[in-house]
Parts: sequence; C-alpha cells; structure tokens
Amino acid sequence: MLKTKSIYAQIEPDDGLRLLVMRYWPRGVKKDRVSMWLKDLGPTPELIKSWKTGRLTWDEFKDRYRLEFNGAARRDAFNSLKAAIKTSGNVTLICSCADEDRCHRGLLKELLEEE
Repeated sequence: MLKTKSIYAQIEPDDGLRLLVMRYWPRGVKKDRVSMWLKDLGPTPELIKSWKTGRLTWDEFKDRYRLEFNGAARRDAFNSLKAAIKTSGNVTLICSCADEDRCHRGLLKELLEEE
C-alpha cells in the first residue's frame, strides 16, 4: 500500500517504509522518523521558490515537477523508489507540507500509480 503524510503527523505501525521525499531536511525532525531520505525526488530549489512566491500557479507547478523527471538523477531516484515499494509492502511518502492536495508528494504518488 502506498500513502502519503506530513513528517509532523503521528507515526503509525502501518506506515511501513517511511520515505522522506524533499530536498531539505525539515527543521526539528530527528532522523529516526524516516527510513530513508530520497532528496532527489523533491522539487528543485528553483521550482519550490517559484511556487512559494506565487510566480507559478499550482497547475504550472505540477507540470514543471513532472518535467523534472526527465533528468537522469531524478529518474534513478524514482526507479529506486519503485524497487523499494515492490519489496517493502507498505510505503509512506513524507515531507513537511501539511496539505497533500498542494504538495509534490501527492504528485509523486500519482506518478507511481501511473507506472
């Protein structure tokens, strides 16, 4: 099962493998809250800044995030994630955003489900 949640949400037994999928380590978070950090699956710093400063709409952000998967490093990280999902059963994609509807982790989940 694949799900998403905020790093600040309570850890639950059915989280399984907890994968942090953001570029920067979240403030105040201890390393034992994640199983693995896949920072190459987070949006680039430029894309994050453009979204947070309002220079991009959510739809533009989504399109550009998907385009970033054309790069080799991103593709390698994505393939590693797919392999982890196949061998781990339950996997939770986590980042610091509170709202999955406006977060790249929801987009990443969609990409995985499309494969």
